[in-house]
Amino acid sequence: MGIKSNRTIASYFNRFGATGLDAVSPVPVVYIEATGGVISDYTDSGTHYRAHIFTSSGTLAVSQVGANGGPTTVEILQVAGGGGGGQHNGGGGGAGGLQYAPAQSVSVGPYSIVVGGGGAGSSPKPGAASPYLPGGNGAPSTSGGLVTEAQGGGGGANNSGPTRIAHPGGSGGGSADGSPIGLGNRVTGSPTTPAPTQGNDGGPSSPTQSGGGGGAGGAGGAAGGGPPGGGTGGAGLPYSISGTAQFYAGGGGGGTRESAGSGGAGGSGIGGDGNKIADPGNNGASVTGSGGGGGGYSMTPPHGSSPVAISGGGGGGGSGVVIVRYERESAASTAKATGGAISYYSGKTIHTFVNSGTFATGPTWSSATVEYVVVGGGGGGVGGGGGAGAYRTGTTPIGAHPVSTTIQVGAGGVSAVSPGTSQSAATDGSSSYFGTPITSPGGGKGGQTNPNSVGANGGSGGGGGVYPSSGDVGGTGSGDPFPGTIGSTPSNGWGHDGGNATWPTPNPNIPGSSSGGGGGAGSAGTPAGTYPGTPGHGGGGMQLPTTFRDPKSTVGHPGPASPPFTGASTSGKYWVAGGGGGGWTGAGGGGGTQSSPYAGAGAGGGHPTSPPLDAGRALENSGSGGGGSHAGSTPGNPAGSGGSGIVLIAYPT
Repeated sequence: MGIKSNRTIASYFNRFGATGLDAVSPVPVVYIEATGGVISDYTDSGTHYRAHIFTSSGTLAVSQVGANGGPTTVEILQVAGGGGGGQHNGGGGGAGGLQYAPAQSVSVGPYSIVVGGGGAGSSPKPGAASPYLPGGNGAPSTSGGLVTEAQGGGGGANNSGPTRIAHPGGSGGGSADGSPIGLGNRVTGSPTTPAPTQGNDGGPSSPTQSGGGGGAGGAGGAAGGGPPGGGTGGAGLPYSISGTAQFYAGGGGGGTRESAGSGGAGGSGIGGDGNKIADPGNNGASVTGSGGGGGGYSMTPPHGSSPVAISGGGGGGGSGVVIVRYERESAASTAKATGGAISYYSGKTIHTFVNSGTFATGPTWSSATVEYVVVGGGGGGVGGGGGAGAYRTGTTPIGAHPVSTTIQVGAGGVSAVSPGTSQSAATDGSSSYFGTPITSPGGGKGGQTNPNSVGANGGSGGGGGVYPSSGDVGGTGSGDPFPGTIGSTPSNGWGHDGGNATWPTPNPNIPGSSSGGGGGAGSAGTPAGTYPGTPGHGGGGMQLPTTFRDPKSTVGHPGPASPPFTGASTSGKYWVAGGGGGGWTGAGGGGGTQSSPYAGAGAGGGHPTSPPLDAGRALENSGSGGGGSHAGSTPGNPAGSGGSGIVLIAYPT
């Protein structure tokens, strides 16, 4: 135990007096012990804390509760997924509901943590007539009953048709074209059952400018309320519970029509910005529960005799987060640098970046070689599965203090419904880097169906699309093939090609028509099988190096317990960078391996006669690809977005 805390000493003297004549060994103060999530150990104003940061669903396992004067409560920040922005001069998406509990009692046992995903932005459908749909609602977040469920953010409205109305939610979506605003959860509760506010209302609109989505810290801005343009997103709220000051739950900015000013800014810099003309709104920041920006709207030619409406899609809502922290007896050690969530394991200090930031050396830093892992964002699924971001690991020297290095955590690619929408509505994952010299490109998006197209190139390539007449090839991975033994990678990382699609039968409703799986860091995406058909599974993921396999943490995601790799453990944990499964007219492909959605990758969607229909979205901070939608002549089901990347840095404590 070392030197006893002040609480132990005070308890001892209060019990036995100051003479020492009747003294016995003092009863030690007992502190809370738990595992799960990304671990962050830090000191704030002389008090030592441990935070468990859940960026995807998992389990907080409490093995010990405080006693003998030790803490028995935890502090919780719970944020739901943000709502998606509307298209076609669309309103901004509302932020996910935010719940904060400063002192919540816990007991020994598991608490199931559910982190809500962000709502999909409303995507344009080429050739489809209005009405268009508003943005999708975010999903709720829960903490095993410790705090009331946080409601998902409301989707922003668009400006035409009876379904244009903004959605209510934790915070409400912004209005479009004078339609009603989305209402936020502003319940005041009763004297005996308090129900704290989770968010605020969306902003009102004009016929050409849309309102911003509501945020946890304020309502969405009205269209044209300042400079002409879309309303600003409602402000978020700042918290330092993770050990780093961060805003959460900002609303998305409203979109505009052409010549109607600029799109509204997202709330607190984390809500997605709205856009104008035919540009899409921006996504809300992941792991913050922020709303997506509203899309623009244009007529082409603007003043021609036969104008054609062009709609910009809404931005997707940011995923939520659940953070649990409690007081510790003492800090495990003193970090020699700042940035990210800091933890200590096996003689190493580990910095985990789940959002972009800065790695900065401190005064006690001396020149040292650090170990790193950098994973790019995964590609979005379409028909083919999205490819994983490139996986790069190795060592690099960091010179004498002061050294400041920019860290970028790549965003996951946006998905698209397929068939029925253009592949251009989906996006590749974006790059992650530890300073620009150490960069891991994002994964390629999947290939389109109806009409079929090739998978996009990336760190790992997206799977090829199928229908109406043939199957296309998978995208090319920029990474080198995995050699079979976990260790340092080449400078372009590990990554693989996406799988090819097949078209074995002229009837798209007979099982056999399948898109390819996206490539992963561990292996290529599986090509779709020949008639009667098998789905194109996503390529295998990669297990993190031993330095980062801390048993008290759940960095990474579940994977195979019997991996065919040298240097991998049988824990079934710490996996990243798997390829998304391809869509099939059967039941859809697994993500991340040959049969299961491992490494946080999304599984492919199936035909209506072979559910599940919807493809899976990849988990945040996995760098894995999203699942593709099924192929066929009927409108497809939603495909899955790619997972954001991650950056890990370690050095001797």
